[in-house]
Parts: sequence; C-alpha cells; structure tokens
Amino acid sequence: MKRIGFLLKVKQELIEEYKEHHRKVWPEMLEALSKAGWHNYSLFLHEDGLLFGYFETPVSLQDAVAQMEKTEVNARWQAMMSPYFELPPGARPDQMLVELENVFYLD
Repeated sequence: MKRIGFLLKVKQELIEEYKEHHRKVWPEMLEALSKAGWHNYSLFLHEDGLLFGYFETPVSLQDAVAQMEKTEVNARWQAMMSPYFELPPGARPDQMLVELENVFYLD
C-alpha cells in the first residue's frame, strides 16, 4: 500500500463552510472513494487554510485520482468544492494536489 500525502490551500474566509461540507460528505462520495482504493483518508486543516491530506492506496496518486475521475459523484463534488480553494481559474482541486515526498515512516 502506498501512503500519499498532499497539500492544497483553502481560502481562509471559507474555512468554516469547507469544514461544514466535510462533516456531511455524501454517502455516494464515500463509497466511490472506497471503491477507487482510497483507504485511511484524512484531511488536516491549519487556521491559515493550508490543507494536508493523507490516504493509502495500492496505486499512484495519479492513478487514484484517475479512478475517481471516472465517477459522476466526483465531478459533482469537485465542482462544489472548487470555489473553496486557491486554484488557477478553471482548475479542480483534485487536479492540483501537490504530492509530498514520504521521508520517514514508523509502523
């Protein structure tokens, strides 16, 4: 299983709304993530909007994202979430994940 860490930036003025959406993630989105092989998925948010995400997958980050791109629910979720992030115009959050290098792991 590959461990993936990534960064994104949530607009500071929208942090509370962003957190509220994640208290109520759609069941079909959760199911799609599981079916696409996203395991132990967590998001950590700093007060300045810096978002650290972590998940485990049997494939690369690019392949895990590609699996989700095949689902209709992901397209709806990304469209809803895009305004919350500091992104280039027209970009979706899942297209802008900055993968971090894993430099240490203790099992």
